Amino acid sequence: MGTSDLIIDAVTTAADANPSLPAPPVRLPHPALFLDMDGVLAPLAATPDAVVPDARRTAVIRSVARRLNGRVAIISGRTIAEIDRIAESAAASASGVHGLERRRADGSVDRTDADPAVRDAVAAFQSFASTRPGLIVEDKAVSASMHYRQAQSESGAVAALAERLAGETGLTLQAGHLVVELKTPGTDKGTALTAFMAEPPFEGAVPVMLGDDLTDEDGFRAAAALGGFGVLVGPPRETAARYGLPDVDAVLAWLDAVEDAA
Repeated sequence: MGTSDLIIDAVTTAADANPSLPAPPVRLPHPALFLDMDGVLAPLAATPDAVVPDARRTAVIRSVARRLNGRVAIISGRTIAEIDRIAESAAASASGVHGLERRRADGSVDRTDADPAVRDAVAAFQSFASTRPGLIVEDKAVSASMHYRQAQSESGAVAALAERLAGETGLTLQAGHLVVELKTPGTDKGTALTAFMAEPPFEGAVPVMLGDDLTDEDGFRAAAALGGFGVLVGPPRETAARYGLPDVDAVLAWLDAVEDAA
């Protein structure tokens, strides 16, 4: 049995822990890979800054991107600057803040202008968090996030505040893993994937979106609409994804197997 077969067997065995969705195939016709960061390429951490570069992750991304002639993009809620910090600029193509930033393979970048109401959301989040230890406010210029992983007892109050602010400002409310985000309207991970698929080197490929969060569902649906599929990473839940993998280690093993099979 060769190295590729061992990797494929390891991925299949790990995916058995998620019985509701089968493991994704590794032999794909002309694939284009779209990868979320947190919970997919990198384990979830207590704070955004706690996620750091990892030599194995960087090597896997670079290797599979080279093998697929650049048809790999990281699509994340993080900014492109944060994507590059964590992935050590291993992916030429990247989309940040749920599609509000998008860097093409040639290095050119599209950025949506920030809705002025984002400043109001940042101020409101900061005021709210100032008297509640454990809450972390993230200012991404085009969006405002509040993380409550270290203050989960505040979840109800955080959700109520975010919903009220969304109604008052017209910003889009984006809920994630122990985080709420108010963002400039108009894009999501699905619109980012669709835009990439209309350009080289992705044009004409079969899109595969890997994600773990509710924000990735737009990407799963966009991939399916273009003849591909989604892969849900983590515990089973209702999803538009067709396949599943249990965790970050299984994702990296699957990427290795896709590279070997290409």
